[in-house]
Amino acid sequence: MITRELLKPGINIKRWILLEIVGILFLLYGIIEFINKKHLWTKNISFSIFIIGLGVLILYIASMQIIKSFIILINIGNVDVAMDSKNLGDLIYEKRALVKGPKIVVIGGGTGLATMLRGLKKYTNNITAIVTVADDGGGSGVLREDLGILPPGDIRNCILALADTEPLMEELLQYRFKDGRLKDQSFGNLFLAAMDGISNNFEEAVQKMSSVLAVTGRVIPVTLDNMILKAQLQNGKIIDGESNIPKAALDNNSPIEEIFIEPKDAKAIKEALIAISGADAVILGPGSLYTSIIPNLLVRDITDALDKTKALRIYVSNIMTQPGESDNYSVGDHINAITKHAQCKVVDYVLVNIGKISVDLEEKYQKDNSNMVNINDKEVAKLGIEVIKSDFVKIQKGYVRHDEDKLAAILLETIMEKKLFYDKKRTVEYLYLSQRLKEHKNK
Repeated sequence: MITRELLKPGINIKRWILLEIVGILFLLYGIIEFINKKHLWTKNISFSIFIIGLGVLILYIASMQIIKSFIILINIGNVDVAMDSKNLGDLIYEKRALVKGPKIVVIGGGTGLATMLRGLKKYTNNITAIVTVADDGGGSGVLREDLGILPPGDIRNCILALADTEPLMEELLQYRFKDGRLKDQSFGNLFLAAMDGISNNFEEAVQKMSSVLAVTGRVIPVTLDNMILKAQLQNGKIIDGESNIPKAALDNNSPIEEIFIEPKDAKAIKEALIAISGADAVILGPGSLYTSIIPNLLVRDITDALDKTKALRIYVSNIMTQPGESDNYSVGDHINAITKHAQCKVVDYVLVNIGKISVDLEEKYQKDNSNMVNINDKEVAKLGIEVIKSDFVKIQKGYVRHDEDKLAAILLETIMEKKLFYDKKRTVEYLYLSQRLKEHKNK
């Protein structure tokens, strides 16, 4: 049965099996000729040796390609074949399809971005997460001040979301010390800080940590410059520091008018720009509008790349408004804020939640001045942006969160419908993703 599965279209193993058979025939013919002619040192013997050598070379090439198909599970997916419930053929087919999966770039920060990444990695290995480095609060802020490194918190969460690690390792890296000078500090942050100490720069440290944890795709800080986030409130006050902005807006009873960064000419990392240029889709969010998503767009290289890319540009709207950042904001208000700061259109599609939450939970959020984001289709349509509706709400420990599986599924359906469907060269990839989505819906 494994043989039948391995011969599925898209595996590309049949050609190497045939080539291996040809190599065996060449080798046998050469050996037979050599044995028959070994008493004579003639051109025939030289020819026999040549045929043997050619057979060995063909066998080597074919065998390496066949072996590569098997070990790709380990090299890329780190899957324990012996312990997996699927048969080997299905696993190889799956991993080969993931390698050829759509090229997706996600831009943002915070827990929402990490949640989405966990869902997306089930459909493709070609993921690049471009993550904000404006955070200056909590453990990240302490390390930033003490060690002079870029804040590791959001980077750490994205690395773990894309990592193929044992649950114990993830629990260790997310562990926060409860006492002493390291109180409230994450072990994962310290791990990344140590990597930074033995690396040439923070980007290299992120790459090394990603390698250690067998990350699917790439995680890239938006810039290596020491980016400081500032905000001007509607009352004219200037607030310094990402962690201070929402609180100041609430304390002053004055919404955010505009945010900006210092240095204003912060440079994006080259690999981030290349990823955006070659992407099938670029996804903004989900996450805090002014402190996780927009800061990335203030790095002008990123905005220019988004303006020029041929990728689908999708914004994942938040489910709930956020006090001090997006009070009473509709979907259209979120998009207008993004466009205003980007200074160009960077969104073609917006994904909005139509799932409901219980009355009790809604009242709990309203007590904290948070409401479900109003969609207002006509308002969004006037912006020239297509609305994609889906139910991807999930209640976790009494809080509203994005369901990683549902969110990833609707994003992949959108990419397939708007992008892959028209690319005939990617038929195998399209069919594989269709099957995965069907499996998801049947669960």
